[in-house]
Amino acid sequence: MLVVMEEGASEAQIQKAIDRLVGLGFDVHRSTGVVHTVLGGVGGKDFEPELFAVMDGVKEAHRIVSPYKLASRSFRPGGTTVRIKDVEIGPGAVVVMAGPCSVESRDQIERSAEAVARGGARVIRGGAFKPRSSPYSFQGMGEEGLQLLRGAADRNGLLVVSEVMDQTQIPLLAAYSDILQVGARNMQNYNLLRELGKQRSPVLLKRGIAATIEELLLSAEYILSGGNYDVILCERGIRTFETYTRNTMDISAIPVVKKLSHLPMVADPSHGTGRRDMVPAMARAAVAAGADGLLMEVHPDPDRALSDGAQSLDPQQYAELMLQLRLIAKAVGRTL
Repeated sequence: MLVVMEEGASEAQIQKAIDRLVGLGFDVHRSTGVVHTVLGGVGGKDFEPELFAVMDGVKEAHRIVSPYKLASRSFRPGGTTVRIKDVEIGPGAVVVMAGPCSVESRDQIERSAEAVARGGARVIRGGAFKPRSSPYSFQGMGEEGLQLLRGAADRNGLLVVSEVMDQTQIPLLAAYSDILQVGARNMQNYNLLRELGKQRSPVLLKRGIAATIEELLLSAEYILSGGNYDVILCERGIRTFETYTRNTMDISAIPVVKKLSHLPMVADPSHGTGRRDMVPAMARAAVAAGADGLLMEVHPDPDRALSDGAQSLDPQQYAELMLQLRLIAKAVGRTL
């Protein structure tokens, strides 16, 4: 159920509409835009929207037919901007998040932070806990890695995004990270998503390796329904029958999601291809397609990386790509 209040509707009129929704069994989520206040009702009884349309201060009311209510574009037609300190992710500037797949040492993360900051990134990425297909692969440095990541970020004026693997890790990750990342393997870990909905830390939600766009938006709905509206979606490639690349980068998902949802959408061309020689092309395409940001792997010495070296750019490749991306961003009316 969606109730759009008139421009200038009083707080008393808004509260009366909220009370009626609650009385019908709805959980109410309020979105205050520049002009209108929108009330989204989730759950509740079936009834005729005209009952609300005749209320004082109500402009219109109608049912939401999509299975995702709060992630739908109709809930916030103007789009959502996730604000973290002085960084805004949404319409406007294209925000680059770059860094190594995982934190390996103090020297490695310090060199990475200096390189990505110098190139224009606003956020450093780096894993402290790494989900790996093999139990014998490097699993990350844990809390020590988070401490090194936070220190390197602060010295270079960067925010931090790092992956949370399960709900027990949320307090630790939230203590060191500005954005909590949910990886592709956990996109449908609903217990984790519910707990993240109770937090006030922004969440970067990656598309699952075989997930549809609707499934991605329904996973976002779990977080939104808990009251956490600072959700950033990420296209990171999906598994198809093609084996030449690690995944198939679905560039078309970017404009599709931006049509269906108000949430910011970023792209990860590193996981999308698994090949550093293809990362620049997919990054350029993602910005041209309307991505609000990029998540890229950059390592000071990719050939010696402990994880995902084949898809990591070196600092020189990253710097050259950033120059190209600024031109493309300008061409599509964005900044970088």
